[in-house]
Amino acid sequence: MTISIWRYSHLALAVCSSLFLIVASITGLILSFEPITDATRGYAVEDLSAVKVSRTMSALDEQYEETLELEVDVNDYVLASVITKEGESERIYIHPITGAKLGYPKEKSRLFQWTTNLHRSLFLKGIGRFFVGLISFLLCLITVTGVFLLAKRQGGVSKLFTKVQKDSFEQRYHVVISRWFMLPVLIVAATGVFLSAEKFSILPSGNVTHSKLIIQDDEIPERGRRQLALFETFTLDNVRKLTFPFSEFPEDYFELALTDKELYIHQYTGEILSEVPYPFVTLAARLSLTLHTGQGSVLWSVILLATCVSLLFFMYTGFAMALKRRRTVKATTPELDKDKCEFILLVGSETGTTNYFATLFQNALHKAGKRVYKAELNQFTDYKKAAHIIVFTATYGEGEAPTNARKFREKFTTTQSDQLINYSVVGFGSLVYPDYCKFATEVDTVFRTRSNFTETLPLYKINNQSFAAFTDWSRQWCNTTGIQLTIKAPKETKKTSKKKAFKVVHRTPLNDDNTFLVRLRPEKKVKFQSGDLLSYQPKEDGVPRLYSIAKIQDDILLSIKRHEFGLCSNHLNNLKHDDLVYMGIKRNPNFHFPKKAKEIICISNGTGIAPFLGIVDENKDYIPISLFWGGRNKSAFTAYEETINQYITSGKLAEISIAYSQADDQKRYVQHLIAEQKIALAQKLKSGAAIMICGSIAMQNEVLTILEEIATIELHSSLSDFEHREQLKMDCY
Repeated sequence: MTISIWRYSHLALAVCSSLFLIVASITGLILSFEPITDATRGYAVEDLSAVKVSRTMSALDEQYEETLELEVDVNDYVLASVITKEGESERIYIHPITGAKLGYPKEKSRLFQWTTNLHRSLFLKGIGRFFVGLISFLLCLITVTGVFLLAKRQGGVSKLFTKVQKDSFEQRYHVVISRWFMLPVLIVAATGVFLSAEKFSILPSGNVTHSKLIIQDDEIPERGRRQLALFETFTLDNVRKLTFPFSEFPEDYFELALTDKELYIHQYTGEILSEVPYPFVTLAARLSLTLHTGQGSVLWSVILLATCVSLLFFMYTGFAMALKRRRTVKATTPELDKDKCEFILLVGSETGTTNYFATLFQNALHKAGKRVYKAELNQFTDYKKAAHIIVFTATYGEGEAPTNARKFREKFTTTQSDQLINYSVVGFGSLVYPDYCKFATEVDTVFRTRSNFTETLPLYKINNQSFAAFTDWSRQWCNTTGIQLTIKAPKETKKTSKKKAFKVVHRTPLNDDNTFLVRLRPEKKVKFQSGDLLSYQPKEDGVPRLYSIAKIQDDILLSIKRHEFGLCSNHLNNLKHDDLVYMGIKRNPNFHFPKKAKEIICISNGTGIAPFLGIVDENKDYIPISLFWGGRNKSAFTAYEETINQYITSGKLAEISIAYSQADDQKRYVQHLIAEQKIALAQKLKSGAAIMICGSIAMQNEVLTILEEIATIELHSSLSDFEHREQLKMDCY
């Protein structure tokens, strides 16, 4: 059964039952407060497992003229129906040892009565109970299909609770919260079905039937009936109800309902006249009622309350994701004939996000005057005028193809074409999962089997739908093909950080690489750490730029590269000593100093070194820190050289390795340094070292490729394993 069937089943069931589920969730949320309210009345004054039934009976004999019934409710409150010495009949809560009156049972509030009727039957009586039972059954199916989809998304049942890929709010937290509430939701749904089935007598009868009693009319013993030895063997925690004999005739007897059986007891001899265990249906119904309502447990009531809230949240996020899949980004290009287009975009997308990026690229090509045709990978066929095929594909579950790409290999094999075509494959995935971009790798391999397909760019992998990475790939593609495109960035509504005043206390002159350092001191106390982001918003366009920061003492240190037409870099370059600048702080906790790491490996290029200067400065325990840095030439390092030397001398920094990409003698990049030390890095990773990467997306992708090889070949593991253990942290742009 394909993943699409499960997904559409999950959605269809949710659509059909949504209105009823909303009503059931809201009413269930209200009703969850009832057992909480009942449990806080304070009548549970003793541990009932230590109180004998005989002791309570004796106390009742002393306090009241006659006792008719004794009951222990779900909250361990002891109720008694008595006749007082004044001849009044009362039903009261009592102290189980002294028999003293503690209070009166309260009538169920009108709000809870009204809500209960709505929750049980929608005010439609029997028909309503049937619909509620049916919706409960549908909720069971929704939960089962949801668990299947969750397992596929996470890469298997064993990985249900592993780290979740960063995604949209709705998609991410639909997964996160469902992992914790799938069992409570299933319990609520299954117990609702059971209780409805019991109501309509679909299940076997749970009635208890005693055989005909034969009671001899013996002479009444002098020993009082309250002193029966049998009652010494029972404690109140096992008692549900004790009904006293109506008269003193031997034919009347005690009716004792325990948690697992029912007894008839001779009121004078203590003989068990009849003993019948409760059938399974009765016990299951009682347990179902407790689990469904939360009676007797404040903790479970709170869980039920949270479960009702989670159901409402699931409905909102589920429908939001379904709508998002259908609208994503609309292409501005008209539908064209596939055989008249030069550019063919093929998409493999499970949730719609990958299609979003493909449509952005489609729109850009159209604006550049190109004829573009976009289709699913399953629709691969012969394209008569195609010069470029660009594949955008995600990977689903355990390295599987998305639903709309499962037939690609078959279609490719059966489609014959001799024309020369350039191709590029862009893979979307997350390092959280072990099979990172696996299907994209398979698609790339398929294209390599045909000699008439020529690779425009090597396989490019994009982690966590990074728009910066997508832009980097687009730039490389444009440089290779000579086609200039403008990729329109998605509109995002971001909360603007509250601006705070910072004073310039130091700045270095521009070096030969047009890079400078600026040190800012907050005018008022501001909480931040190295790895957080500083937001600067120029007046000209109002678009905030983010800079990764180093915390040096209580100051902020920025490393900035001046660009000729850069608004922010030129503004900051013009700052002078004691100037005030207003910026916001954005917390970035996923890129803070890894306090539990035994060793830290910092990898950066260009100005990406900035947060690592602060992280090294923060290294007060002198754990080993290795720094790998890539720059254009030796003069690019001058801005950091003095600080780095001080850290090495003090022991805060163990070593630094540098690669220069534009040196006269040898052009090297930071990924070359990583490759040269792969054996040492493998051992460090195995022993618990944390790797932190900051700098350009292009550098990150190259480094991740090497780290994947190290994890696979040297450690026989997956890079995702280290991501799950938070040994891999990235902040690239």
